[in-house]
Amino acid sequence: MDKLSFLLAASGVLFTLGLVGVMVRRNALIMLMCMELMLNAVVLSLVAFASHHGAPDGAVLAFLIFVVATAEIAIAIPIVMLLARQRQTLDVQSWDALKG
Repeated sequence: MDKLSFLLAASGVLFTLGLVGVMVRRNALIMLMCMELMLNAVVLSLVAFASHHGAPDGAVLAFLIFVVATAEIAIAIPIVMLLARQRQTLDVQSWDALKG
């Protein structure tokens, strides 16, 4: 098994674990962590393909994705914490009153 196949298999496993976590769990913080796991799996496959083809563009794009993901988490976690403080729970099923 060569390096690219191993990295793509690891990326697929990480993405699947994140997807299962988002679909099964109802805790908002766990769901955010699983979405980040899915994003990291995509970045891993991007860097694997870029490394395989010898292009540095994939590493630059991965860095930009990490910057955007950091900004997303910096905004999402305070919003979740405010909702949890207001509703007294992290269960997303109890936040159905937020529908527009």
